[in-house]
Amino acid sequence: MSVNSLLRCTIRLERKHVATHLVHQRALSGADAVNALRPLYFAVHPDFFGQYPREREVNENSLKRLNGYLDSLQKPGSRSLQPMKLTFYVRDTKDSGDVQPDLLASGFRSVSVTLHSSDVQSTVTNVLRSCSLPVGHLKGPKASADTPKSPPEAGRPFYRPIKWDKSYYTFTGFRDPEEELQQARRVEPGLILWLRNNEPEATKKHSASLPRRDELNRLKKELCHRFDLSDIRWQRSWGVSHRCCQLLSLSRLSQQNPEALVNLQGHTVVFADQSGMNASGHVMLGTMDVHHQWTKLFEQLPGYRSLQQQTDWLKERISLLLGGTQVVHMERLRPVQSIAEHYGTLSSFHKSLMSRRLRLHPRSLQGLTMLLENDRSSPSLHEMGHFIIPCNADPPKLQVFLQRHASEARQLTQRKNQLQAEEEAVLKLCLQTLSLRSLSKEAGVSSSQMIRCCRRLVEQRPLLMQDLHICVSHFYSVMQDGDLCVPWDWKS
Repeated sequence: MSVNSLLRCTIRLERKHVATHLVHQRALSGADAVNALRPLYFAVHPDFFGQYPREREVNENSLKRLNGYLDSLQKPGSRSLQPMKLTFYVRDTKDSGDVQPDLLASGFRSVSVTLHSSDVQSTVTNVLRSCSLPVGHLKGPKASADTPKSPPEAGRPFYRPIKWDKSYYTFTGFRDPEEELQQARRVEPGLILWLRNNEPEATKKHSASLPRRDELNRLKKELCHRFDLSDIRWQRSWGVSHRCCQLLSLSRLSQQNPEALVNLQGHTVVFADQSGMNASGHVMLGTMDVHHQWTKLFEQLPGYRSLQQQTDWLKERISLLLGGTQVVHMERLRPVQSIAEHYGTLSSFHKSLMSRRLRLHPRSLQGLTMLLENDRSSPSLHEMGHFIIPCNADPPKLQVFLQRHASEARQLTQRKNQLQAEEEAVLKLCLQTLSLRSLSKEAGVSSSQMIRCCRRLVEQRPLLMQDLHICVSHFYSVMQDGDLCVPWDWKS
């Protein structure tokens, strides 16, 4: 072999080694990402925010969106994603960095994070640094820019799985979040004891909130009647005072500029994190926006309604192509999606179906439902009976999947309907038997869990619940307006 040929071969091998090294350096598996984000989970996990329902819900939603972003980055051939802004309420922990922003009175701080990286490693590092959390356990080039670099072992690509052994917490002095949760569950009091200790406080808070509750009901009825609104709702579990302030703000705008609210007729208004129209066609009013931004949104509502009509047309066309399967959007099962994003997803999916004609009888899948998602790679069947379909699914494979699981989907759907009917019946019985003012549940509580909880309450009939507002949840808590959160699996 000539010298030139030998040099060319050597250069090719070195380039291949460098490329392999860079690929391994960028690639961080899903399991590694979860381990790397443990300091974040420890600082923002919703289970640590039982006394603060609003912050708990914000963190829960932000974690879901972060996980979806990371899943999308790990898909083969994924394109660059749109920047995503998240908000976390971070607890003051020993894992936090030295530079701490001012803590809120509740002991945690609000942090905004913008996701704009094109790989998992950079995204994880960005999130941890934005929350002032340690990144020393990440050995990538971005995470260790301020630390001396040591050359990797010869012939071995960069890869270091992170294992958080129990000895790590013993050696560093950090608290183990899993152990804390287990300990909290072990010392969790029984329902009667907890009610005995907290019922006086709940009654006092509820009595103090009665004038605000009356004012809230009055404002809601007045606005709905005046502008012919279908309903007024809230995206988050804000207290009565916050809700009153939001309705008073809308009422003042209606008095200053009544013409601006004319386009709201027939709509459902939702006070949310941002203004716009969501995938369900509800008008979202951002609670941090000013009247000018609300007024501008009201002026754009005719265009939003046109987009909603096109969205409904696409759903009908997709249903015809898929044997009668209806595309639905369940707000409680996914992050808030705008009507524009929903239309884009439907349009992309419809074009994919039109490119490959399917051979499905028009009514063979009638009565079944499906959710479209952008961050999935394969179709699945949810335990509640609806299909979860990626918008880039291959049409012939999708047809086979739908036909193969149609019978099971019908059984699960029938089971879901039975559970919902049973839940409504036992909820009414529980309200009457215990003389409760109200009984509700959080989105994370399933129908079967709610049924078990209500049945046990009816059997034991704790007298201390009389005239209280009860919310079935995963933890105990006394809310700021006197509502009581009770875990669905409460101990006797």
